[in-house]
Amino acid sequence: MDANLITAVQAAVHGGDEIMKIYQLEDLGVEYKEDNSPLTLADKKCNDIIISYLEKTEFPVISEEIKQLAFSERKNWETCWIVDPLDGTKEFVKRNGEFTVNIALIKNGKPLLGVIYVPVTKELYFADVSKKITLKSILPEHKVDIETLVSSSLEIKPSIVSKKLIRVVGSRSHMSEATEKFVESLKNDFDKVEIVSKGSSLKFCLVAEGKADVYPRYAPTMEWDTAAGQAICEAVGLKVISNETNQPLLYNKENLLNSWFLVSK
Repeated sequence: MDANLITAVQAAVHGGDEIMKIYQLEDLGVEYKEDNSPLTLADKKCNDIIISYLEKTEFPVISEEIKQLAFSERKNWETCWIVDPLDGTKEFVKRNGEFTVNIALIKNGKPLLGVIYVPVTKELYFADVSKKITLKSILPEHKVDIETLVSSSLEIKPSIVSKKLIRVVGSRSHMSEATEKFVESLKNDFDKVEIVSKGSSLKFCLVAEGKADVYPRYAPTMEWDTAAGQAICEAVGLKVISNETNQPLLYNKENLLNSWFLVSK
């Protein structure tokens, strides 16, 4: 495994362990940001742990929970980490288990490596885009032994779509009108359209491992919501295409807000 991927895996799993300690508490320490999105003690604690790992590497970090530097400084970063210490905070607050830790390494705007960890189920997805491989492992505990991890991991692949059925993965919290229109349009080409609802970056994982076929996201996301998921999808041959540019989503942009996008073959 790439040394940076090992670091990211260790950071994600250690951060997930801290999240679960707080998840068991009666008081999750919920606050609300200026945009009315929730922020919990787990977001902060996990972020601190992840940064403690990543700061040992040579690359700077963009994280949802760190004040962003001006683009005048960031634009000179050839390579950087992009982190969401707790993706799906709404799902965390609802205690439905559908939240993740996301870490990606980006070079020249494109994902190189990606890690998504699901603390409740201990499912770990990790990808090396250059090697075109995404692996999945279910950990026995929130700890990582790299040799055991690699030997126990299975390679995942997307499904082959037929005319009989297409499975569309949608958000637990963000099914927009545009997404509903997209789903309706699929009924012209497929015998059956099935909706698979999930929260957080798990939506990328479902398509990457063949449990869904397409993921339209016609609602706002930030770069830290998608970078790790895009790495995982691109490593298995999927595309994450911007509706604005008709090209793959790019990262460390001046505006960290993503355009709408579609994940598919």
